[in-house]
Amino acid sequence: MMSKTMMFKAVRRKICGMALAGAVLLGGAQIAALQAPANPAQSLIKPADIRITITPSGKRQQSVSGDAGVAGRAATADDPARIASISKLVVGLAVMRLVDQGKIDLDRDVSDYLGWRLRHPAFRDAKITMRLLLSHQSSITDGADYILPLDGDLASVAAKPEAWNMARAPGSWFSYANFNFPIVAATMEGATGKRFDVLMDQLVLKPLRLDACYNWQTSCSKHRRAQAITLLRPTGVLAKDAALARGETECAFVKASDGGCDVLVYKLTRNGSAFSPQGGLRISANDLVRIGGVLRNKGRPILSRKAFTEMTRAQWVFDGKNGDDDKGYFAAFGLSVHRLPDGKGSYWWGHPGEAYSLRSGLWVNEKTGEIRIRIRTMVDEFAPVGHCLDACP
Repeated sequence: MMSKTMMFKAVRRKICGMALAGAVLLGGAQIAALQAPANPAQSLIKPADIRITITPSGKRQQSVSGDAGVAGRAATADDPARIASISKLVVGLAVMRLVDQGKIDLDRDVSDYLGWRLRHPAFRDAKITMRLLLSHQSSITDGADYILPLDGDLASVAAKPEAWNMARAPGSWFSYANFNFPIVAATMEGATGKRFDVLMDQLVLKPLRLDACYNWQTSCSKHRRAQAITLLRPTGVLAKDAALARGETECAFVKASDGGCDVLVYKLTRNGSAFSPQGGLRISANDLVRIGGVLRNKGRPILSRKAFTEMTRAQWVFDGKNGDDDKGYFAAFGLSVHRLPDGKGSYWWGHPGEAYSLRSGLWVNEKTGEIRIRIRTMVDEFAPVGHCLDACP
């Protein structure tokens, strides 16, 4: 049997975008919950398995099977799910729209937008830029608990030494980290004076006519929450997004320090975390196809060709000594875009996702334009992680 220590090491944090600082913080009781036997009512639920391919010629191929995390309710390609780190790719599109509009400079110190000083404790002369944040070269790590309550303060968390790779200067090293994205969200707010969820609505979700949202806030239609795929562990234990009936509500955030759930206590540029920019996008497979269409169409209709080219080109390429490639998992990275070699001299643009026993992938071949969307639920947390390009584990 795997020891508790081995379990800690086996849990992946790289791609998850989880609403936790990291699975390494799991305690014995939490690990036991992951392995707890299913209750009888949930034991018959089958994993959702959704696969959509848009061929180079534009033909759609689709396969949908399994349940939406609820007994007797079949999954569909229109059901929204917490899609994990594909959320980062969609945030990247919004940032590049702001670049197109001249509101964000990729190479400007983000402290200028934040209104507070963001600095690596060991390299205080090195500025942190949006380019470094989006390409995971900021030296930020997931060592601090970056999931904040509604009234939490991002600057206080970012000041902690454990939030940084203390041995690496910004710009010198690649290391994938979820914590980059609350800072990205806060920077977007500082550049525009608008809250992150409102920006995502205005910059990406509404222009593409997506019935999607970050943490069940603006953009999703009135009853969208009740249509969500409930994420379960393989045993049937609830992982995320418990099934709700129409009209039922629940707090979408980590509650404020006084236990409240009033979003009015959220302060622009000081939180960035409440809407889970790193992994909290609720979106359906069909709506992901529209995101794939933006990549297929070289940024159209929301990005200039220049912005799209900058977003998808390799900002970092592994040379054997310039970053953590996670045993070959990372070969090259753009601006919030994972570049996956296709073995034929080209790349797939996109992003994988892993959180709450869901695995997902959104990929577009840069040469052929083929789009692949993959979503699978109830995946063993300790199963080997794949890119969900062909199939999810």
